[in-house]
Amino acid sequence: MTYRLKLLAAASLLAASVPALAQITLYEHDGWRGRAVTADRKINDLARAGFNDRASSVVVDRGQWEVCTDARFSGRCVVLRRGSYESLNGMGLNDRISSVRPLRGNGRQRYANEAPAPLPQPTYEYRRRSNEDVYTVPVSSVRAVMGNTEQRCWVERQQVADQGRSTAGTLAGAVIGGILGHQVGGGTGRDVATAAGAIGGAAVGSNMAGRGGTQDVRRCENVPSSRPDYYDVTYVYRGTTHHVQMANDPGNRILVNRNGEPRQ
Repeated sequence: MTYRLKLLAAASLLAASVPALAQITLYEHDGWRGRAVTADRKINDLARAGFNDRASSVVVDRGQWEVCTDARFSGRCVVLRRGSYESLNGMGLNDRISSVRPLRGNGRQRYANEAPAPLPQPTYEYRRRSNEDVYTVPVSSVRAVMGNTEQRCWVERQQVADQGRSTAGTLAGAVIGGILGHQVGGGTGRDVATAAGAIGGAAVGSNMAGRGGTQDVRRCENVPSSRPDYYDVTYVYRGTTHHVQMANDPGNRILVNRNGEPRQ
């Protein structure tokens, strides 16, 4: 085997044994806020980095990582895949991670101690990077941009007439009323009484038979949304006006990096 082939073989073995470009960032607070520590190789004891039992959220940029509650990968260990973990509290790992290490393989392996799937989209655009300097800047304006009109529906109970029974009742009432009216008076008066009796009987019959019962009716109306879709934030940094869209209201001040980009 030539020297070149030996060198390529050695490089292939090294690539197979070490995860390529694996990287994880641990954050001090939920939502990727606070102090951060980034690692691209195993750390047996986070106490040496001053970050033992301090992580509350994580971003796995590349590879798969195993995080453990005790030093040297002992205690309870959980596998994290590539993605953003906004809070470790639900996994029982908040302020408990003491050691981390990348796992070998191509990322397709499944593990019994694997954490729930991370957020499918990178919602951490404004997260603070490790060792990144940030500056406090006054916010010029904040405008809440409301969502689309929402449809609100409810159910009402209303009286509903039985159309079949109503028609039959009207006819029956008219016949009975006409008979009774016909028995009153004579001549023209009898005819008038018969007509009046028929009309009155029809009205009573319709009213009596029309009581068919009740039913639930669904009604809807469109109302303006009560929740903002996002906040349109304006601030000035080093003489340049910046406009950004943020998920939360930053308040009167905002953190930015040296490029003027927001940081949470």
